[in-house]
Amino acid sequence: MLASASVLLIVFFGITIAALDIVFRNLSEQTMRDRLEGQLLALITASEEDPDGWLQPAPAKTEERLENPGSGLYGEILRSDGYPSWRSNSLTGTGLDFKTHLRSGERAYVQLHRADGAPVRALSRAIDWQFEDGVVRTFVFSVAEDLDPYYRSLATFRGRLFGWFGFLMLLLLGSFALMLRRVLSPLRRVEREINAIEMGNLTELGTGYPRELLGITANLNALLRSERERLARYRNTLGNLAHSLKTPLAVMRNVLNHPQVRALPVARQLDEQVSRMDDIVKYQLRRAAVSGGTGLGSAPVNVRENLESLRSALLKVYADRGIECTLEVDGGCVFFGDREDLTEMAGNLLDNAFKWACSKVHVRAERLTAPKARRDGLKLIVEDDGPGVPPEQRSHVLARGTRLD
Repeated sequence: MLASASVLLIVFFGITIAALDIVFRNLSEQTMRDRLEGQLLALITASEEDPDGWLQPAPAKTEERLENPGSGLYGEILRSDGYPSWRSNSLTGTGLDFKTHLRSGERAYVQLHRADGAPVRALSRAIDWQFEDGVVRTFVFSVAEDLDPYYRSLATFRGRLFGWFGFLMLLLLGSFALMLRRVLSPLRRVEREINAIEMGNLTELGTGYPRELLGITANLNALLRSERERLARYRNTLGNLAHSLKTPLAVMRNVLNHPQVRALPVARQLDEQVSRMDDIVKYQLRRAAVSGGTGLGSAPVNVRENLESLRSALLKVYADRGIECTLEVDGGCVFFGDREDLTEMAGNLLDNAFKWACSKVHVRAERLTAPKARRDGLKLIVEDDGPGVPPEQRSHVLARGTRLD
């Protein structure tokens, strides 16, 4: 947001600076032209007939800067034959030529250059002058002014303009950053508390939020409580189902233990299936008792400890086969979820590997990171040197509830 505001301020201030620069240049140009108009009018007013029948400005009425070389203000009265009737002393050494060829009543506002290349702005006007003897002659009155003061003034204005707006932009950005920090602090608190919930350090969001966020935080807390209650009901339902199956299974086992029933050809298969169902019931009862309250807000599971526990148990179960099991786990590798879920998934994979391996089993747990993910994932790889799954059955074995053995 601060970067977006910076871009908007830069664009806005850039347009404002450009507009003010244009306005200042136009005003400066108009001021210079008005000043030259005044100087031209003063030169015309001060002009008098000389004994030769031409025009000369009266010394007492002449602008003092016109008499000083290097003053930056220049003047000239040009006769109709193209020769100057009068040139100001300030033109000495400048090499400035007004190059005016105007007819009576015409004006010219142009930019010229001195011999050294310095720019000047010149204003010329041709008028008809009637002498005392009634003769009318055309004269071109010209005045000019150096542009160096104009450019210096423009550079000073631009420097101050950039300085003012730069300071103002920094002030606004600093104020905006402080305001954003204050306004967004409740949202950062929500983010921190959600992370704490995911890590299992909190069970729900705290209180004391601004009125604008109370609806969000209250709904999130309600969602968290609902999720925990739903998971608890799910666990309780599994436990109740397992409890309800214990009695029928006990009756079935008693029936199978009867001598007449055990003599039946299918008795052995039925006994195996009843034993398997009994194991499933015991597992679900144990799981409901251990993890019935887990869910969102539970602490992450340490993968290394879980896998080492499973490896130790399976090494004891398959001790007679001499299986060698190596374990490789990335540092800080955790599982965000139910401990029993991880135990069940990893236990199934490891049990299959121990069952079919010839001599070696290798387990590798890796952290999966993604730039946009809120937390790391888990990749579990179990390898063994057994025959493996036949290629034609690999897609079938991934189906839910499918067994190949």
